[in-house]
Amino acid sequence: MKPYTWSYSSLSLFQQCPKKYYHLRVVKDHKEPETDALMYGKQLHEAAEFYIGKEIPLPPQFSFIKNSLDLLKALGDGGEFLCEYRMGLTRDLEPCDFFSKDVWWRGVADLVIVKDEKAYLVDYKTGKSSRYADTKQLEILSLALFKHRPEIKLIKGGLLFLVANDFVKVNYEGSQQAEPWVKWLNETKQLEAAYENDVWNPKPNFSCRQYCAVVNCIHNGKNH
Repeated sequence: MKPYTWSYSSLSLFQQCPKKYYHLRVVKDHKEPETDALMYGKQLHEAAEFYIGKEIPLPPQFSFIKNSLDLLKALGDGGEFLCEYRMGLTRDLEPCDFFSKDVWWRGVADLVIVKDEKAYLVDYKTGKSSRYADTKQLEILSLALFKHRPEIKLIKGGLLFLVANDFVKVNYEGSQQAEPWVKWLNETKQLEAAYENDVWNPKPNFSCRQYCAVVNCIHNGKNH
């Protein structure tokens, strides 16, 4: 079987629709359109990264996030700040470089603050509501962070909704990694089977009618 890598976003894409995953991530003959929302999110993430990591002033359009970022700065005072922290894991769940030839999983944490045996892990969100907040990405990033920084015993994670002005918190204990890893490894089994058998069946879902970039799929609403 050809080696593959995965991330939280790519696994989510596969679970949404294997055929869509195949075209966007395997053969790459289709691309997701660059929407205004995606562009805005990228710009905001970059502004936050530069403000915390390089002390570059925020652009005027993002001045509204200054208070939230200043609170993070104060929270991490005296600690180690890691912005856009890239991590990789091998198939044996060993830490490796993001671009290592043996990398199996990849992830990027928006902000990590390490203070002795404790770390803060923050993921910036630009959604207008935190009502359907999903902390699964924080969990896999935390599991990887425990591997990369074994001195960390406790991770205080959070989804920081900068537009909605909300903060969704969740804690992870370094001593309780086994069960979550079993769950994640089980979730990757179907992805691995698709690569092994080269079978990528379509899975009709809410995105087919208007949002899917794979326009030649029979379920794509743009064909009708």
